[in-house]
Amino acid sequence: MLNRLDDYPVHQVGAPVAHPATGDRNAYDRYFFNGYDVAGELFFAAACGVYPNRFVQDAAFSVVRAGVQRSVHASRRAPLERTETVTGPVTVEVLEPLRRLRVAVAPNEAGIEADLTFTARTEAVEEPRFTLRRGTRTVMDYTRLTQFGRWDGWVSVDGERIDVDGAEVRGCRDRSWGVRPVGEREDGAPGGLPQFFWLWAPVNFEDRCAHLDAQEDGDGRRWHQSGAVVPVLADPDAPPVLDPAAAGVEEMATIDHDIRWRPGTRRAAAATLTLRPHAGEPLVVELEPVLDFQMLGVGYLHPEWGHGVWKGEEAVGAGQWTLADLDPLAPQHLHVQQLCRARMGDREGLGVLEQLVIGPHAPSGFTGLLDGAAG
Repeated sequence: MLNRLDDYPVHQVGAPVAHPATGDRNAYDRYFFNGYDVAGELFFAAACGVYPNRFVQDAAFSVVRAGVQRSVHASRRAPLERTETVTGPVTVEVLEPLRRLRVAVAPNEAGIEADLTFTARTEAVEEPRFTLRRGTRTVMDYTRLTQFGRWDGWVSVDGERIDVDGAEVRGCRDRSWGVRPVGEREDGAPGGLPQFFWLWAPVNFEDRCAHLDAQEDGDGRRWHQSGAVVPVLADPDAPPVLDPAAAGVEEMATIDHDIRWRPGTRRAAAATLTLRPHAGEPLVVELEPVLDFQMLGVGYLHPEWGHGVWKGEEAVGAGQWTLADLDPLAPQHLHVQQLCRARMGDREGLGVLEQLVIGPHAPSGFTGLLDGAAG
């Protein structure tokens, strides 16, 4: 089955682009975006995913304003034309690859609308490939790129229009593709206690950006890590520089983290991230959370609007939460991005610390499935 991308020399296997290279049901291809203002009063996120072997495409947009998070979710049968990235009221449009993308939200039952353009502040950073095996099965095998940017446009919540100016509103985006658990649960023999430890921390500073991710097992052994310091583009209109060294991206030799957990939760009260380059002194990033964004709002761990779940030919839904009223240890509320004020040496900035911690993690003192940090 052909689509428009087949006219480009992009093929990796001897089949049209619409045919996944793997028959794994959990194959996926996904966009994620976040944005936040320097005052810490506005936070929004958007996502769009295609799950070709489940025949599903879904999308969501979520915004936090005055302590309330509102979301619109949409799902449809996945189109064979991969450039068709409209899902219900949510559109993701690539205006200029690796430079500018547009996220739009048409009128819908959630009372949220938007027309936003993401413009790159840095080159895109390719994170090392994520591969996780449990027994004989590969449960994760994917690649992610992360890119820092600014936002221009507007968001409307219940008729209140909020102008978004790139001088005041920054954020990041990621693109990931490959295989990871999505969709309805699969049957099979029962396994052990679930365990997952994930940190992802892209931080915007004025002249450069810092990035860290870590995934660890229950004993704290790290099975994935990456860190980088990325210069801000001198000319955002210049063509992308694809070689990381030529782009000035400094990839770290090692990274480390020290999370001070809020008592009774699995959320950070503060964090110290250490980036160790191959040469020179370590870079230390101090993070102070100011706002918690529920990743539930864009489908992560959502009991109804989870990624890749079949909802029918066309479906749209809405959600709303007062953040202060949520149980932080409820399973669907474990996955958060915290908007954080950041300091690296004499630099001050703003970024996120994404956290998802399920099951035991000895360095954090977690021994059960959902126990919170000690007081």
